[in-house]
Amino acid sequence: MKKYVVGVVGASGAVGEELFKVLEEQDFPIKKLVPLASARSMGQEIEACGGVYKILETTHDVFAKEGIEIAFFSAGGSVSAEFAPSAVEAGAVVIDNTSHFRMQADVPLVVPEVNPEDIALWKQRGIIANPNCSTIQMVQVLAPLHRVFGIERVDVSTYQAVSGAGKKGMEELVEQMQQFFAFSLDSAEPRAFPHRIALNLIPHIDQFMPNDYTKEEMKMLQESNKILHSDFALSATCVRVPVLRSHSEAITIHFCKEVEAKEARELLKKAPNVIVVDNPQEKLYPMPTLATATDTTYVGRIRNDLYDKKILHLWCVADQIRVGAATNAVRIAQKWIKLHR
Repeated sequence: MKKYVVGVVGASGAVGEELFKVLEEQDFPIKKLVPLASARSMGQEIEACGGVYKILETTHDVFAKEGIEIAFFSAGGSVSAEFAPSAVEAGAVVIDNTSHFRMQADVPLVVPEVNPEDIALWKQRGIIANPNCSTIQMVQVLAPLHRVFGIERVDVSTYQAVSGAGKKGMEELVEQMQQFFAFSLDSAEPRAFPHRIALNLIPHIDQFMPNDYTKEEMKMLQESNKILHSDFALSATCVRVPVLRSHSEAITIHFCKEVEAKEARELLKKAPNVIVVDNPQEKLYPMPTLATATDTTYVGRIRNDLYDKKILHLWCVADQIRVGAATNAVRIAQKWIKLHR
């Protein structure tokens, strides 16, 4: 198998660090690994994939200079906007984990278990977009059900871990919990979040829009329909919770026809990279502690609505840093390699 020169922009961030782990675990065909970050991180060493590598500064010419063929971007939308075109110009395929390119018509937005055929559209811009973390796990569950029963509407409430805000979010929760046990939590100053996160819930992720939904909530609507090539209605309420890793979602699905929970359960058991954990009598259902550090979306609490046989309710959990970011990006790259050979 051909090996590739792989660049990771945002190498010192939470997703960048997880990308290295996933690449190594997946035995990704790497000829040379090139960690990239801002000038602040330049010179730091990364141990990954059997070697030790120094972080280089992300510049417009580093992609051509290092001969990068596959470039993972996870350093924020402004960085992707500035440097992704340079990576493409240098001959690399860009797999972008930020929101910058996701809704651009000529950039495919891909969850490999759902719409792998869209990867073929990468040649239009040389860029493949990685969806929002909360969108990825949801469409992995919705897709097999939509194909068989047809979805008319989805209502989802998310319970999003602090890992969604990166290292700074996880550090803030840990610091505030330490302050709680030191009886000094009242003096905690929020930095990563608009309010104290320890022992609290914050129904506010990203900026509020004029329609009173947040950007995070609108992303779930827009991205889901782009990925599924659908136009069903979706409403989301996104909530930050004091959990370190793994996002949880309570999803209500309105179908075009009547659906039995048993049928849905059997369909989801066959869905790729989805595991059904659904035995309430034995207290078995998905939780963040089950999903963390795995590459699987867990689904359970699958049940019919009490009043309408066309409605199902379910609960899904996945590790935001892996399934919701790094693992999805690596799976895109693996599919691209098969297509590109």
